[in-house]
Amino acid sequence: MQGIVYKSTGSWYTVRTEDGSFYECRIKGKFRIKGIKSTNPIAVGDEVVFDLTKVGDESVAIISEIKPRKNYIIRKSVKLSKQTHIIAANLDQVFLLITLNNPPTFTSFIDRFLVTAEAYDIPVVLLFNKMDVYDKDEMVEVEYLVNLYREIGYHCLEIAAKEWENVEAVRDLMKDRVSMFAGHSGVGKSTLVNALEPGLKLKTAEISEQHLQGQHTTTFAEMYDLSFGARIIDTPGIKGFGIVDMEEDEIGDYFPEFFRLKSECKFNNCLHMDEPKCAVKNALENNEIAWSRYRSYIQMITGEEENYRTDIYKEN
Repeated sequence: MQGIVYKSTGSWYTVRTEDGSFYECRIKGKFRIKGIKSTNPIAVGDEVVFDLTKVGDESVAIISEIKPRKNYIIRKSVKLSKQTHIIAANLDQVFLLITLNNPPTFTSFIDRFLVTAEAYDIPVVLLFNKMDVYDKDEMVEVEYLVNLYREIGYHCLEIAAKEWENVEAVRDLMKDRVSMFAGHSGVGKSTLVNALEPGLKLKTAEISEQHLQGQHTTTFAEMYDLSFGARIIDTPGIKGFGIVDMEEDEIGDYFPEFFRLKSECKFNNCLHMDEPKCAVKNALENNEIAWSRYRSYIQMITGEEENYRTDIYKEN
């Protein structure tokens, strides 16, 4: 039998077959000894083959094969630094939810997420949420970020999920596609899904006033079929985003504004750091490239961890 993984708890996998039936499946042990360093060899969105076998009087579903993925989104595992975690597979697009505060989303996080999505050919839409609660100064900061990423070429939308502001535009982008919602805990992923499909009634939680962080409401990644012809994968809040398996000379290729200038650098293997006649560094000095983006790039090149305290809008 064949189906799509709709939920993964780490030990059980909920698989939906083409006729709409759901099966609770286990994984065959061999997947864990195939050299896959991921903490989860099977992810939500994977197409799998499974077999029903009898154990005593009960039928047990065992996954025996993972079909080739068209793409996946992956990050370093937080608790096991040498391992990686596949968040979801076979995506048409990802919506990254961003909030200026409560909780803050720093550009270092946004840029690491975008670089990974570029590397795996996954389109990203940036959703700047909670637009209904910002004051005038905060609105200026949000507009700065929107213009920054829009000029690079990313699709940006300003939304207020609680007030249903621009939710219809998100819905239109989702039709007939498999989409993933990602972002820190508390940015409003579940609230947005509930606005899109009120019948789901996903659990939401208030922001912790002490730490200005969201409380985890989604424990496992899970896919939902929506009434308007879309599939959504809701994911647990992501605190940090470590990039995986990238050579230092390829990271710059996943910054679109850097890649466009690459051919103008004196050296074709330019790392845009100390090399002479670097087109990227020239553009940076002329304020044609955002300093926040360049800082993120240097962090990735040097292997530095995310700087959560980096100011999200100041250029230098």
